[in-house]
Amino acid sequence: MARQIRIDQIADLMEEEVQTIVDVVAAELVAEVVQQTPVDTGRLRALWLLRKSKLQATITNNVEYAEPVLYGNNLPPSWEGKYRTRQGTIPGFPDLICKEKATKRVPELIAAFRRRN
Repeated sequence: MARQIRIDQIADLMEEEVQTIVDVVAAELVAEVVQQTPVDTGRLRALWLLRKSKLQATITNNVEYAEPVLYGNNLPPSWEGKYRTRQGTIPGFPDLICKEKATKRVPELIAAFRRRN
């Protein structure tokens, strides 16, 4: 039998659903991005930061060379205009991981949450 939800409970349930999805996807995203971050000294990989607030998560890395390594933008002169990492990283991989999570994982989590409730 389906759970009975009063109309005044819908907003709280939806907020709980969104917060659950944000928490799960943010944790999975950080883990995957950290794992795929190229390593030389380990500093770039170690300094990913996850900040969570109500219904939102922000993942950042403020290392001065993060943009060239992660996205291939603002390359240093020593790279001679060519994007390169020792691991053969794809420029923009954090955004590609986000897109994959949004299109595959989020719908799975929504379905699972709704089955439970």
